[in-house]
Amino acid sequence: MKKIVYAAIAAIVLLSFVSPMNVSARKKEIGFQIYSVMGAAKENPEATIKQLSKMGYTYLELVQWGGDPKVLGVPAADFKAMCDKYGMGIVSTHSSIQDDPTKEEEIMNRWRSLFEIQKSLGGSYFVIPSYKVDYTTAEVQKMCDYFNRVGKLASEYGLKLGYHNHNREFSKLKDSDQLMWEYLVQHTDPQYVCFELDVYWCTKGGQDPVALLKKYPNRIQLLHIKDELVIGESGEIDFENIFKQFYANGYSTFFTEIETPRAMFDKVRKGGDEAKAAQEEINEFMLDASKKSAKYLKKASFVK
Repeated sequence: MKKIVYAAIAAIVLLSFVSPMNVSARKKEIGFQIYSVMGAAKENPEATIKQLSKMGYTYLELVQWGGDPKVLGVPAADFKAMCDKYGMGIVSTHSSIQDDPTKEEEIMNRWRSLFEIQKSLGGSYFVIPSYKVDYTTAEVQKMCDYFNRVGKLASEYGLKLGYHNHNREFSKLKDSDQLMWEYLVQHTDPQYVCFELDVYWCTKGGQDPVALLKKYPNRIQLLHIKDELVIGESGEIDFENIFKQFYANGYSTFFTEIETPRAMFDKVRKGGDEAKAAQEEINEFMLDASKKSAKYLKKASFVK
């Protein structure tokens, strides 16, 4: 009799692990670009990371503009400790350093420093979020050559260099009918350079993110999931088919990004007595938008 009871209990336990209810309750892996709540994160990085974790975000993409070795003013090791405390992984970092042939070694040493930090944080990618260039074939080719050099250096640290687009990259080169973004894809080395497709800016640039994911399945390895504000509210972005195609390509790393409304930023830029109150308003507003976006992504059946 005891054997029968034990067997029944074991069967119930096994079923609890494989039941559809248990599968649906499994925690999703949802990334977040920390830039979205930059104001709050600068004021209190640990409290912000804690809030993001409670919202359901599980990993971050950081910002180290201009090659700043610190993350939001915090030494990298201390920032990682905060993330570890709340179960938040670090996958990628944004930073951009312009090429200067007269300072080649100095620039490469700056990259080495950043790559060493990213490696210590446990990241896999390092993404250039924007780059100043004249939209001629010759100048964009120089950009590609530079990215190839930097990407090769990144590979020595076990990292993949990426490039993040805005809408302007989907305009044509000045001396060609080719889209600038596609020129970048076709003239950078797949071994060293990949692309982080910002689906919102891609759409605003007149292109279809799904079509690009189908055309370049192995080059687009990261996504920025973005909307007019809260993810999914505008109805303008085809998130379902974007996610489905991205998963079909064999990739799954994406970062929620939310842009602060310009009108709110303008209040802060004016300065004066109202600037501090305006920044506090932004901090609260953006954290709320982040929470609503997480809720949408957690609920969406097409997000794994």
